[in-house]
Amino acid sequence: MIRYSLACEHGHEFESWFANSGAYDKQVKRKLVTCPLCGSAKVDKAIMAPRLARKDRSTSMPAPMEQAATPAPAEATSPVAMISPQEREFRAKLKELRDHLTSNADNVGKKFPEEARKMHYGETEHRSIYGEATPQDAEALHDEGIEFHPLPVLPDERN
Repeated sequence: MIRYSLACEHGHEFESWFANSGAYDKQVKRKLVTCPLCGSAKVDKAIMAPRLARKDRSTSMPAPMEQAATPAPAEATSPVAMISPQEREFRAKLKELRDHLTSNADNVGKKFPEEARKMHYGETEHRSIYGEATPQDAEALHDEGIEFHPLPVLPDERN
């Protein structure tokens, strides 16, 4: 087995394994080797650094099939969006709502479920509060009929 670093006509680089160099040549000629990103069949070998054994490490290498069976880790991605002027205005209103709630309510932190129950059951006077609750706490409060709402979560203001 032989591994080649390949590149398509659009510059996408990828690797592939072949039984031997002749197998690579035959598959390329028949346009069976294609870029996994764009599907282009115009593929050439890319420059590869030779793999040299180091003297301070074992020279045994895993069998090629073992290496080929392990997929390369995918790059982590994050959802992104471009927002319209209407969405920008909506975001500003959410920020205004959040700022109003946090400046006009008591932050009870992790005691939120306890304080919400006390108010609901009439043990303390009702007031506006905010804080933290685990998903389990939130489900229990909901099951008890205690009304609460999550604070709007806004993306980092630098974006």
